[in-house]
Amino acid sequence: MKTVIALGFFDGVHLGHGALLRRTAERARALGAESAVFTFDRPPKEVVTGVPVPLINSAAERQDIIRRLYGIENVILAPFDRAMMTMPWRDFVADVLVRQYGAVHLVAGHDYRFGYKNEGDTAKLQAICAELGIGCDIIPKVEIDGITVSSTYIRALVQQGDVARAERFLGHRHCMSQTVGHGFRIGRTIGIPTINLAVPDHVLTPGRGVYVTEVFLPDGRRFPGVTNVGVRPTVGEGGAVTVETFLLDFTGDLYEQQVRLEFCQKLREEQKFPSLSALQRQIQLDIGAARRYFAQ
Repeated sequence: MKTVIALGFFDGVHLGHGALLRRTAERARALGAESAVFTFDRPPKEVVTGVPVPLINSAAERQDIIRRLYGIENVILAPFDRAMMTMPWRDFVADVLVRQYGAVHLVAGHDYRFGYKNEGDTAKLQAICAELGIGCDIIPKVEIDGITVSSTYIRALVQQGDVARAERFLGHRHCMSQTVGHGFRIGRTIGIPTINLAVPDHVLTPGRGVYVTEVFLPDGRRFPGVTNVGVRPTVGEGGAVTVETFLLDFTGDLYEQQVRLEFCQKLREEQKFPSLSALQRQIQLDIGAARRYFAQ
């Protein structure tokens, strides 16, 4: 199988990545090849340094966004192990991408580095592609308002809770896909039942607060929601950060079902209320704000 392969880690799958992915799909169509992405299951920097890297998305989420938004046919999620970490850059291109995966054309970003000790760069990539007789595109950086679109910048926006600005740089809403789990059922006792999503390891949550969100169900239905990201100070359940969402106009049971939660806008900071009834009144105000958001 001939493939056109986009190279990178693609955390967040932002607009800069989107330029690579669109070019990859275009080249694949022109060459009658399969469009593919070659990426890693974990950040190479994390393996090399031993320091955890907080990510915008889980590996499964990256795969889903790449396929769903950009129509890439195959996402190769390779383990970044010692063999990969110590592989010379020439071997990575010639043996892995070309011989193993059938690459006839490669697409990379302007700052792409690869191979042992990051010795491979875009100049070396172009040179070895010419030597091997395959095509190569290097995509320049993408800027918005004079700011380079990067995963690092978007991580900061997500951590600050500025999901609306993050959406501008991502080209899509910040999202989280998880299986609905069992929570503490506090919402049910005050007439506002919520769904609870566990945050994957090493994945960022938006800054603590209350958000307008939209929830996409496995059957294709979508519902507006109000999501609290935080530690629930009013009910004092402990220090772990939770992601709890009330779905507007939904009845039913979503336990053990996979849903996608998309963050639209931050409404307010998380706060401690003097009573459950005060919390309930505020949630009703939040629900009203969410309805106005979607009405607009």
